[in-house]
Amino acid sequence: MEKRYQVFVSSTYADLKEERQKVLQTLMEMDCIPSGMEMFPAADEEQWEFIKKVIDDCDYYLLIIGGRYGSTTDEGISYTEKEYDYAVRKGIRVIAFLHQAPEEIPVSKSELSSELLEKLDGFRNKVATGRLVKFWKSANELPGLVALSLTKTMKASPAVGWVRADSIASDKATRKILELQEEILVLREQLASAEHTAPEGSELLAQGDDEFKIKLKLTFSNRLLGYNDPNKKYANEYIVTSSWNELFGAIGTLASQPVRETKIKSEIARFLKEKFSDQLNEECEEGCSITSSSIGETIFQTIKYQFSALGLISSTQEVKLQRDTEREFVFCELTPLGRKKLMEVRAIYRDSKPNKSRQKDTLMRASA
Repeated sequence: MEKRYQVFVSSTYADLKEERQKVLQTLMEMDCIPSGMEMFPAADEEQWEFIKKVIDDCDYYLLIIGGRYGSTTDEGISYTEKEYDYAVRKGIRVIAFLHQAPEEIPVSKSELSSELLEKLDGFRNKVATGRLVKFWKSANELPGLVALSLTKTMKASPAVGWVRADSIASDKATRKILELQEEILVLREQLASAEHTAPEGSELLAQGDDEFKIKLKLTFSNRLLGYNDPNKKYANEYIVTSSWNELFGAIGTLASQPVRETKIKSEIARFLKEKFSDQLNEECEEGCSITSSSIGETIFQTIKYQFSALGLISSTQEVKLQRDTEREFVFCELTPLGRKKLMEVRAIYRDSKPNKSRQKDTLMRASA
């Protein structure tokens, strides 16, 4: 919704007509609404109450000080200073422009009374104290100074402003918008809570230290046999056990950001090979070493969907161009609950003791 700001222009009148005209023209070109003493040049106490209401409606207060102090009120201060004091008291943002060389202003535009000159000097000092002001020497300088200063002020301190009545929603529509905003906030809070809460019924699923049997396929190579020897390479399958926490800890860091599920599958096989490396080395023939490890696709999908059912990972499908051919890849990533679980699984706790109730890691050759 486009807003227009109302700016009160305050200054003495007769000596600054040209300057005021240029400033008012600049404000209108900036789509601002100028207000000021042009509306009521014959200032008196009766007009003052009206002037205050106009200032109250303004978003910014722009002050121009030249060589005159101006006509004074019954209190002995000028109407310009009285307007300034009122704007400051009301907390309206003030933008002040002071003549840089008052002594160079023509006599016709300067105060001749020493008393008024003293008051003018005091007014200048009051405005310049504790506030950044801009200085000018000719009327032609003011448009650029006003445009630059007001633009910065509007960005730094946005005010209420004015809008066309036909662009404002009806009261009924406004109330409905507020109701919907409140509903959105509630739904966002519920969503944030749900993201960190396990799905309903997940407590019935195997998880944590519960163990899961996995068929692990290993390929061996015997360095003592020749390259063409048919017995140089061979493969065996083993039934290994691992807890769900161990499996999740193995893949959690990898899935902290979107990663292809094929990499997670490889990581599970690598983890199981490392976990049972001591037992596997004992079974190896002399000169043999493990060259690769893998798990079946069915087993991997079971593990993946188990973690999905527990609310720990999510999967997405993406189509990517690979060697001029479109291929579909599945990516996995930890959920907010999964990130929380990963910290629990991978963190090291003080005074932690081994869980004696857990079974010993088992490795069993799969039947042919």
